[in-house]
Amino acid sequence: MTETKPNPTARRGRIFPEIQWTPEQHAQWEAERQEFRKRSQVIFNRVKPELMQTHYNWYITIEPDSGEYFVNQDEMEGAFLAHEKYPGAKLYTFRINETGVCGTV
Repeated sequence: MTETKPNPTARRGRIFPEIQWTPEQHAQWEAERQEFRKRSQVIFNRVKPELMQTHYNWYITIEPDSGEYFVNQDEMEGAFLAHEKYPGAKLYTFRINETGVCGTV
């Protein structure tokens, strides 16, 4: 009789190791994220009333450092246009409606 070799099992779980952040690093990341959103929100609030009349429920992608924004009916197309003009820049996308978000929680 021949001996059967056990098949090696595939490793399950994450391919990449998890990022281990200290509480201070996580707090700093969260603060930077909130500050970036606030800068984008200022631009969104400024143009929202005008855009709600003509582009309701479309998407606006904002590059807050330049103040430029891109309006498109398709969320991904607007982000693509923004990334073409500002490669590597951080962008923020809102939906043009009363809340600036899609759906409800």
